[in-house]
Amino acid sequence: MTKSILLACSGGYSTSMLVERMKKVASEKGVDVVIEATAESSIDTFADSIDVIMLGPQMAHAESDLKAKYDLPIATIDMMDYGMMNGEKVLNTALELIEANK
Repeated sequence: MTKSILLACSGGYSTSMLVERMKKVASEKGVDVVIEATAESSIDTFADSIDVIMLGPQMAHAESDLKAKYDLPIATIDMMDYGMMNGEKVLNTALELIEANK
């Protein structure tokens, strides 16, 4: 079953490179996943079709409000992983959150 991951940041731009790295890792590992990036203001557009929301570190302040609003696992991406664009680590974290929420 395809898993769906949404990365959200203030404008949706800084996460797009991380999304590409995550997609590359997923492809190499044969993981069936859809990964998209969006701005905070557009999360509602995706909320019904995703399994997890990963927030850019600059959005850590919004994590608790988003958890109250959406019945999904939501986590802030580790600042080091984000800065290093560590697609493998962020992908693994997102997949672990999805599994833990089953």
